Amino acid sequence: MRHLYPILAALTLLAAGTSTAQAACYADYKAKRATPYGLHYGVMQVSACDRSGATSELRGRLASAGWTLLNVVSVFDESGLASRRANAGAYYLRF
Repeated sequence: MRHLYPILAALTLLAAGTSTAQAACYADYKAKRATPYGLHYGVMQVSACDRSGATSELRGRLASAGWTLLNVVSVFDESGLASRRANAGAYYLRF
């Protein structure tokens, strides 16, 4: 029975890592556009759940729509979506 404890512990950690990897991640950001001039705050679903990975992903997706990323405010999970919806307005999950 003692030999099962390390195996069970490893399986528990593996299962926890799998569920975290499958959780949806989001980033809120600020962006600008030169012509016509514009600024916006938005929320976007990202595949990278860390700030540096999200920054790269946001920069590319925004650039394809003519926007320049100013900064990533934060990276969060689904629990943070509702509180950011009103502030993001038209840019809530737009890109």
